[in-house]
Amino acid sequence: ACVCEKNKRVTNCRVENGRCRCDAIGSGVTVDCSTLTSKCLLMKAEVMGSKSGRREKPKDAFEDTDGLYDPECENSGAFKAKQCNGTTCWCVNTAGVRRTDKHDADLKCNQLVRTMWIIIEMKHAERNAPLNAESLKKFFTDTITSRYQLDGRYISSVVYEKPYITIDLKQNSSDKSFGGVDIADVAYYFEKDVKGQSIFHNNAGLNVSIDNEEVKLEKTVVYYVDEIAPEFSMKSLTPGLIAVIVVVLIAIVAAIVVLVLTRRRKGKYVKAEVKEMNEMHRGLNA
Repeated sequence: ACVCEKNKRVTNCRVENGRCRCDAIGSGVTVDCSTLTSKCLLMKAEVMGSKSGRREKPKDAFEDTDGLYDPECENSGAFKAKQCNGTTCWCVNTAGVRRTDKHDADLKCNQLVRTMWIIIEMKHAERNAPLNAESLKKFFTDTITSRYQLDGRYISSVVYEKPYITIDLKQNSSDKSFGGVDIADVAYYFEKDVKGQSIFHNNAGLNVSIDNEEVKLEKTVVYYVDEIAPEFSMKSLTPGLIAVIVVVLIAIVAAIVVLVLTRRRKGKYVKAEVKEMNEMHRGLNA
């Protein structure tokens, strides 16, 4: 037996060829504990364990608004391009995030579209003095390369604009080396860590310390940019935005109605004035 240091959502751990291998909960797929487990298998394990139980962005960047679901995974651990919940289906990217509207079971997802850019945006708690930008960049770069085993060349930037910290991870399909970790898996581990829901064995989460000072993070949002733009329709707009659009349309219609009624009244007034003038002329002539 052995302990899977990189993933606590496993069972049946054993040593094979000098490496600790375990079966992922929910799927039974064997995972190598010397590296990160794929996000798809992690999500599947999480949903199985909680059935009772969740700077300006590129124009095509989108959030995961669906949260946790029970995914269909390939034997390799990758997400299947088409995901379904009963008779409702949708297409996902390599991060398992929905990139189309939800349809019926006839939906075709021809390929698993790659998420090539992940933007992790964090906000730290109120503080008087800003953090040291270079120390902050070093902390997150070192953490991502050592803790999550991501090659440093995939960390595109770490930007600090008090109180926001933005990390850009970029990795297209030709960049990813065989056996290397995927930026989608790294982002998932990272997000769980900063929220105190660490996947690592016996680990409470990530302690963010800049220049020996603990930094509390209040909010973390992850945005995804795919190699092919997502295919959302008006139906995917938020209720708030739809409400604004409806109010604007009602205002436009109301303005048109008022304009038409005003013109009609003005027309009737002109006709009445002409009729009175004609009657006056007849009276004078008589």
